[in-house]
Amino acid sequence: MKHFEVLKADPASRARICRLKTARGEVNTPVFMPVATQGSVKAVSQEDLKAIGTECILSNTYHLYLRPGLEVLEKFGGLHGFMGHQGPVLTDSGGYQVYSLSKLRKITENGVHFTSHIDGSPHFFTPERVIDYQARIGSDIRTCLDVCVENPAGRDEAAEALRKTKLWAERSKKHFSETVPRSGPARRPLFFGIVQGGIFADLRREAALHMAETVDPDGFAVGGLSVGETKVQMHAALAVVTENLPKDRPVYFMGLGSPEDLWEAVELGADMFDCVLPTRNARNGQALTSRGRFYVKNAQYKKDDSALDPDCDCYTCRNYSRAYLSHLFKAREYLLYQLLSVHNLRFLINQTRIMREAIKNGDFAAKKKEFLDSYLGGCPGRSR
Repeated sequence: MKHFEVLKADPASRARICRLKTARGEVNTPVFMPVATQGSVKAVSQEDLKAIGTECILSNTYHLYLRPGLEVLEKFGGLHGFMGHQGPVLTDSGGYQVYSLSKLRKITENGVHFTSHIDGSPHFFTPERVIDYQARIGSDIRTCLDVCVENPAGRDEAAEALRKTKLWAERSKKHFSETVPRSGPARRPLFFGIVQGGIFADLRREAALHMAETVDPDGFAVGGLSVGETKVQMHAALAVVTENLPKDRPVYFMGLGSPEDLWEAVELGADMFDCVLPTRNARNGQALTSRGRFYVKNAQYKKDDSALDPDCDCYTCRNYSRAYLSHLFKAREYLLYQLLSVHNLRFLINQTRIMREAIKNGDFAAKKKEFLDSYLGGCPGRSR
């Protein structure tokens, strides 16, 4: 694949360093992508995103379609112009958001009828329409409409969701191929197919093989995990997927953001990640650090003059103390949300940089153990 290159693979695992080429720049993997669900990474500016080393961001078709609306985005030449972002943008198809509206949607053979959570208006997503919506958004990496299931889900329910997802993926790819200008993949938008199948190994294998052999996308997205299953189930499902996918395309694990999970998933062959966890945790006063998670509001930080994380190079850690951050939280100052979000995002982006260096140096397993020993070993007042 001309748009994707494996630069080095870890001989003892499925971890690898890769380069993904998009029309708006290259993405080095493993990579963590900040989430701009509605065209904004919460509490974080474009300048912040550049400073923390962001290579790609994720936004959401469902939310942008409803607000601000596609006509508004088109007036600005797409999402990039609207939000002032120059780098690559990946859009989720909105399947997960529609799934979460269980009382407001109805899934049919042809698509999903749903009611807007904003104003109650009716809408209908089909595989083809979702591809068109992403074209109007102007994203660089686009995904197919899929059917998510709750966890725990029975085998019959997971199998039926997979059946529809497979058909919708074929329709999505066909429509994408018919509507996207013909050019090399590094100069056109990329199409990622979503692999479902719940926690059932045979369904995950079936989904992976169908996606690779029949749909043949530019990249693979692993959906329906990190939604309440056990870590053992999650790792087993991911392992089955990566075992049955070709190695010449990227693997994107949707919605994964716990640092320890990123290390495990990279070891199992995943390349790309996104999650709202770092900014959501920041708004709750929780910091991700090399010595574990902890809440800045805890009493022991009231007079603590040390940096949030002595191993971090972000703006927050270079300029502010734990005591000041603790004060901001207790005073309900909005600045805290920005400072903690910047730190948490930089922390995860730094983890992927450390992973790339470890793979390059041939000591991935050792670096993973070193991180887990420190991170899970914890610090005073930490939370797990």
